[in-house]
Amino acid sequence: MGDGQYGISPDFIERIAGEIREVHATGCQLALVIGGGNIFRGVAGSARGMDRVSADYMGMLATTINALAMQDALEKQGLKTRVLSGLEMPKVAEPFIRRRAIRHLEKDRVVVFAAGTGNPYFTTDTAAALRAMEIGANCILKATKVDGIYDDDPRQNPHATRFDAIGYNEVLARELKVMDATAVSLCREHKLPIIVFDLYKYGNIARVVLGEPVGTRIS
Repeated sequence: MGDGQYGISPDFIERIAGEIREVHATGCQLALVIGGGNIFRGVAGSARGMDRVSADYMGMLATTINALAMQDALEKQGLKTRVLSGLEMPKVAEPFIRRRAIRHLEKDRVVVFAAGTGNPYFTTDTAAALRAMEIGANCILKATKVDGIYDDDPRQNPHATRFDAIGYNEVLARELKVMDATAVSLCREHKLPIIVFDLYKYGNIARVVLGEPVGTRIS
């Protein structure tokens, strides 16, 4: 949604697609996990009295809208893409099949994972951890609105301290909310590092991929 309060910003998604094109040109195989909070959040809907399962499925559909928007933006940048969905909707996306996803990556396509895990009660963070392990990813890059993990909310506490690196156990023990605890636990079990960084700073995606010290590394 860029700087907006809702929906999809064509300018912002075009900028992200351009950055992904630059990273893809380095030879990296990229798989994207798309959230849907700019359209609908299942947890928020549940908190307002909606049935949690229905709200979560609505959230998964929102991620699919975003995934199709991202696919369109990437293809306008000249990239070959495939959207794979955790929910079956064959007219708009392929169903997620692990070997098919890996094959798409081997064919130099950017893979976009939509609809989370396809199950209610699981966040997009957990979907990212699950898909990363299924395709044998080297790292999860958590692109967000802050430039890393802090010991307190930096928007409310100007004295909050940012971590350059932190362990899985400390993230869980401190209940740091940068990522869902289930996702962090999955990554800890399989020793999959996570890098949390600011998506809004132009060029950060490439800097992270190239190994520059950007954001916070969880390992």
